[in-house]
Amino acid sequence: MTNTAYETIIGLEVHVQLQTNTKLFCRCSTSFGAEPNTQTCPVCIGMPGSLPVMNRQAYALGLKTAVALNCQIPEFTKWDRKQYFYPDLPKGYQISQFDLPMSEHGWLEISDPKGAFETKKIGITRAHLEDDAGKSMHDEAAGRSDSRIDLNRTGTPLLEIVSDPDLRSADEARAYLSELKLLLTYLGVSDCNMQEGSLRVDANINLHIAQGERTAATPIVEVKNMNSFRAVERALRFEANRQFESWQANPVELGSPGGHKTTRGWDDQMQITRIQREKEESSDYRYFPDPDLLPVTATEADVASVRGALGELPAALRVTLAKKYGIDAYDADVLVNQGRPLVAYFEELAAACDDGRRASNWVQQDVLRLLNEMDATIDQFPVTAAALGELLKFIAAGDIDNTRAKDVLQEMIDAQSSAAEAMAKLGIEKVDASDLESLCRELLAANPAVVADLKEGKMKAVGALIGQAKKQNPNVNPAQIKSICIELVKQL
Repeated sequence: MTNTAYETIIGLEVHVQLQTNTKLFCRCSTSFGAEPNTQTCPVCIGMPGSLPVMNRQAYALGLKTAVALNCQIPEFTKWDRKQYFYPDLPKGYQISQFDLPMSEHGWLEISDPKGAFETKKIGITRAHLEDDAGKSMHDEAAGRSDSRIDLNRTGTPLLEIVSDPDLRSADEARAYLSELKLLLTYLGVSDCNMQEGSLRVDANINLHIAQGERTAATPIVEVKNMNSFRAVERALRFEANRQFESWQANPVELGSPGGHKTTRGWDDQMQITRIQREKEESSDYRYFPDPDLLPVTATEADVASVRGALGELPAALRVTLAKKYGIDAYDADVLVNQGRPLVAYFEELAAACDDGRRASNWVQQDVLRLLNEMDATIDQFPVTAAALGELLKFIAAGDIDNTRAKDVLQEMIDAQSSAAEAMAKLGIEKVDASDLESLCRELLAANPAVVADLKEGKMKAVGALIGQAKKQNPNVNPAQIKSICIELVKQL
């Protein structure tokens, strides 16, 4: 819920697991679901004397993402040790990037097809590489308080993408995350599976509150433990209201500068945030250059090569689909958000039936419904775009109406047949134009009350004639019956 008494200031930190087979500085597997502590080695658990070696593929994926996010790419970047203690961080430090990140000063454009907010560019402060920590698992069942450590994730390559504090609402934050996830999947740099920890989000939020000519600012709160975009949205709404209510209770203290930044965890069951700790500053981490890793360089030619290989990204693809196929912005957004394979299917279908709007409607209303029922991806859909295009051509020619065409599509799936074969099996055939006119004259003669209503402009009355026509001949096209009947009434 928005409140005109304050402005919400939000910045997001997104950790993305890069889609590599091995970890960032060793050859241990990054696959998910292995038995705890079976994917470790002396390097990723920080044994004395072990030496890390950078995974070049991880850097390449990070560079690809940074270029797509319109970031500036320096020619020189180095690795730093970020010192802190966690039970699941056996080295006692994380290998990250501090003052010379691999990219910075980029942007990502977000919009809302429904118009909840204006299209805007969200600044990207930086995107840098780092290795992940392990995972702590707490068992508090039946009065126990056991904690166990799984180090399989230790050393997994992460790209941390930090936004500028440009977001002004929970809606904008969710749109940013959705667009970022979509971009990452189009690039093929991550599977972005939040359930497996491939994408994690922390949010920084505070309020700017108008006090006459002055503006007060609440202390920044970092919100953690959000396991879905919906949870991020709800957590931000709750936290904004909580901060405003806290400021109302004590405006002098919270409105004064120099408040401590704190970390709060999101309790999804209770739908509240809970205090965890005061947030560390960069000086607390005692960053210093990692002595075991060489700096990395990226030339202008390297960056140009990456940029040239990106292909059409989601924002540009939406515009292309709308212009090329005559569909509106909302439909283009829906198609693009389903991913590149479905867009390819739609484009092939539009070419096959020579009608972008019809193709878009059928993909959104029927193909996606059937994929959901089959729990399948578009690559597994049993009807090719060319075969479905044949069916849509029959609709355009008036050989079949949309309702019966859905039955034909299901028969095509069940029998692995063509549209023509499915129509023949279902006994569907085109009704001759002269037969249609004869049927319509017969119906009008038998329904004088309907004729009277039509003459008075009550066009809904034609529905009764369509129903009678379908009973006499299931193959008639309702749209054609309607058109012929109305035209015949005009001649009476």
